Amino acid sequence: MQAKDYLQYIVEKIHSTVFATVDGEGRPVTCAIDIMDYDESGLYFLTAKGKNFYDRLKANENIAFTAMKGKDTLSCVTVSVQGKAKEIGPEKLPELFRKNPYMEKIYPDVRSRSALTVFKIYEGTGEWFDLSKQPIERAGFSFGGAQAKESGYFITDKCISCKLCYSKCPQNCIDFTQKPPMIRQENCLHCGNCMEICPQDAVIWEGSR
Repeated sequence: MQAKDYLQYIVEKIHSTVFATVDGEGRPVTCAIDIMDYDESGLYFLTAKGKNFYDRLKANENIAFTAMKGKDTLSCVTVSVQGKAKEIGPEKLPELFRKNPYMEKIYPDVRSRSALTVFKIYEGTGEWFDLSKQPIERAGFSFGGAQAKESGYFITDKCISCKLCYSKCPQNCIDFTQKPPMIRQENCLHCGNCMEICPQDAVIWEGSR
């Protein structure tokens, strides 16, 4: 999947997200926000200028959200995004209302929409996490010029192929046909069992936490 495919999935398959901003004292605040449109350069949502959410967005453009789809944990697909959002004004409102007609029940006429404005998440990095598959599926993506930073557990040349790490890997995602063995990043839970049990300290974490 390309970055645009993940953005499309967020809008069309999940839509409602748990959205995090930061208040004036640096504390995280979450709320439910619908992501209403996308293009190759980002994601779009709206809010009203009278809301505290609007004030937090204007004070600090850094945002994060998680979108989840599934009946329970083992049927769940999760897409998480960290990025930056900016106000682009009301010009896109008619398009968002056309694509999201349920909004007319909340804001039924033009006068009731006078305080609404549109924000664009114009750059970001994201992670796709699918627990409905065995082994699990994980993928990273980026958009708007942001650079996705690969992170995960890796096995170094210190490895003696004792396979203790494999015995504790819940997804059996360590490939010993290579030297040094390779952890398949697309299937890794990031549980850390491999690093914990390795007698040679051959397993390392690389990237941001």
